[in-house]
Amino acid sequence: MKHSRGERLNDLLNLVRLPNLLVVAMTMMLMRYAIIRPLLGAVQVTMAGDPGTLVAMDFRLSWFDFLILVISTCLITAAGYVINDYFDIRADLINRGTIIVGNTITRRMAMMYHNVFNLLGVIGGIYVSARIGYVWLGIFFILISGLLYFYSATYKRQFLIGNIIVALLVAMVPMLVVVYDAAPVYVYYSQASTGFPGVAILFWWVGGFALFAFLTTLIREIIKDMEDCEGDRETGRKTLPVISGLTVSKVIVVILSVITVALLYYVWYRHLHDTVTLVYISILLAVPLVAVIVRVLTSSEKRHLTLASRLMKLIMLAGILYSLVAGAIISSGKIL
Repeated sequence: MKHSRGERLNDLLNLVRLPNLLVVAMTMMLMRYAIIRPLLGAVQVTMAGDPGTLVAMDFRLSWFDFLILVISTCLITAAGYVINDYFDIRADLINRGTIIVGNTITRRMAMMYHNVFNLLGVIGGIYVSARIGYVWLGIFFILISGLLYFYSATYKRQFLIGNIIVALLVAMVPMLVVVYDAAPVYVYYSQASTGFPGVAILFWWVGGFALFAFLTTLIREIIKDMEDCEGDRETGRKTLPVISGLTVSKVIVVILSVITVALLYYVWYRHLHDTVTLVYISILLAVPLVAVIVRVLTSSEKRHLTLASRLMKLIMLAGILYSLVAGAIISSGKIL
């Protein structure tokens, strides 16, 4: 059966999970412009050549180089989605009843897309690494592309390893931004200014978002494995629900959710204290996480878990969007 060019393009966009790629790009831009820029602007230093003047710190990585970093990250992520579907044909047929790879997009075409996306992503990553003077950082793009391949081919079939790898990779998205922005800021201002405070505060703030991304992704991955338990069992995968059962999986989801809520309130109490943040995390993060707990504990059908998984995506999005609130508060000088 022949497929039109429009059908193939639409399926390619579905294959690379275009909405997810847009979220990756949005996350990176929000970390840079909603968190890192206000933090840099809130810190004033005295330049060595002009000791009588205080200036606010600013980016040393150009917007163009940052754009290359974002595109490279999205390309490698897209390659990971392609190779995931390449290895998941049988399981997807059981769990979802539809496939893209092996249908409108042949296995050979899928592997070609995977290779091209990875190659372009790695080249872009090495380029940006060279631009900040640390070309060896490009190795991480090679390692990530390889890790995504082996995740799809092997690790996702193993007990909890695949879940943890995905969560770590998602957490690395915001961390990539702070690494590539903080390195040139440190090199420049440590030499050109006096009383340079360092860049640790950038890592603390962005690291908080990365930890939230790790925990919520891990929760969602376990819920997805619970959804796909039937197909995973048929294809011989050793996921948490297959090995330990749905009851144990539910308990772990509840524990991780409680830990996430507890950490949100701990960070607020220990470092923030503002009313806006308290209201935000209560209404948009904590309450929905409690709803996920209830939905998972009372789930008796696959559609209940599907709803919980979708709710987790909204929680993850709300967590990212908190950066806008945090940026406004930092800029106001109320917290740092």
